[in-house]
Formats: sequence, C-alpha cells, structure tokens
Amino acid sequence: MADTENRSTPPQGGPMLFMLSNKLETAMWLSRLFTVYCSILFILPVLGIQEAANFYQRALLANALTSALRLHQRLPHFQLSRAFLTQALQEDSCHYLLYSLILVNSYPVTMSIFPVFLFSLLHATTYTKKVLDAMGPTSLAFVRNFLDKLTANQQNILKFIACNEIFLMPATVFMLFSNQGSLLQPFLYYRFLTLRYSSRRNPYCRTLFTELRILLEHLVMKPVCPAFVRRMCLSSIAFVSRLAPTGA
Repeated sequence: MADTENRSTPPQGGPMLFMLSNKLETAMWLSRLFTVYCSILFILPVLGIQEAANFYQRALLANALTSALRLHQRLPHFQLSRAFLTQALQEDSCHYLLYSLILVNSYPVTMSIFPVFLFSLLHATTYTKKVLDAMGPTSLAFVRNFLDKLTANQQNILKFIACNEIFLMPATVFMLFSNQGSLLQPFLYYRFLTLRYSSRRNPYCRTLFTELRILLEHLVMKPVCPAFVRRMCLSSIAFVSRLAPTGA
C-alpha cells in the first residue's frame, strides 16, 4: 500500500484488548471507517441533498483527523522549523491533510470525495483484518473475502485515485468561473497536486501524468487529427510539462 501502517500482531485477548493496546491505530481505523460511512452517504444521498452536503464536510474533516494522526505517527516530534516543514510535506498524510482543508468548505463535488473514500477504505483493510484475527481465525468470512478483493485490486484503485487527483485540477478552475469556488482554491490545489506528483511513497500520480501525455500525443499525431487541434493539444502538453515540479 502507498502509505503502509505499522504492523502489530493481534494479541490473544480478543478484539477489545487488541484495540485498547493500539490506541493510535484504533483511532485512525475508526476515523477511516467514519470517512467511508460519510462518503457513502454523500455519494448515495438517501437522506436528501442538503444532508448529503453535510456528509461531504464530515468525510473531509474525518479524513483531516486521520491524516493528522498519521502525520503525528510518522513525525512524532514536532518542531517549528523549516526542516521539519520540508520533511512533513514529503509525507502523503500531510498531502491529504492539505487536501481536506482545501476542499472542506468548497462546493461539494463527487470527484473530490472519491480519493478520501478509497484511501480510507484501502488503509482500513489491514487493521480490520487484525481485528477479525483477534475475534477468531474464521470470523466474518464474507468481510474477509471483501477485504481480500480490495487488496487484489489495490493497484487499479490507486490509479483511479490518481486520475481523480489530476482531473480535479481543471474542475477547480471550472468551479471558479461558475461561481462555485474561490479564487485561491485552484492555486492551493495546484500546490497539492505538485506534492502528489513528487510523492516518494505513491508514484501513481506521476505515472498517470506520463501515461496521459503519451496517450494524448499518440492520438493527436494521427493523420485524421485536425492541425489546429494537434497544435492546441501539443501546446497544452508543453504548458502542463513546464508546471511539473523539477527533480520529481
């Protein structure tokens, strides 16, 4: 997984003892499950559109809490220094803490909730398996099968998340021109996207950018492509390439 959790062996004292002996991981697990719950109720607004918007904010706030806890776990000794900030910005948990803060008060967009929903679902699987092991080696077999399927499709899910991260950038610009976003949001989101592009733990954003560029260049170089469309696309590719972080 892109941002692997600490792996502890479930004790033989049942699930409650296991969770109490790993309080920080348990807190992150519960906040991730709450993020998944709120995300589902936003994506499937069974309680009404207005309530769905509230679940959108709750999902992002829960994800911000999870990210803050994970960042504390990765960097437990906070320092008010430039070196510490640089180190923090290299952590994926810091990226998604910023992501949540950037979008929490924005117009609710389904595309923006999928990354926090899917990351929470993926990262909750390992700890959920540990809780199930503490309950018994054969407990809740249908849940174990679902978690195994999630793990088997992890690479495809991470690519889908990266796709959402990329295409949310033009979406923030569109929201600005449609009076559904703030002037600052596209600039802040661009900063988030550069951090994801430079991520050491999760290369999928950078890989997908490369794959999209190769695919688009292949399409526009075909003879059937009009010359003005080719020039426009190649100019856009060159512009986006110049925006990419150096040394990533």
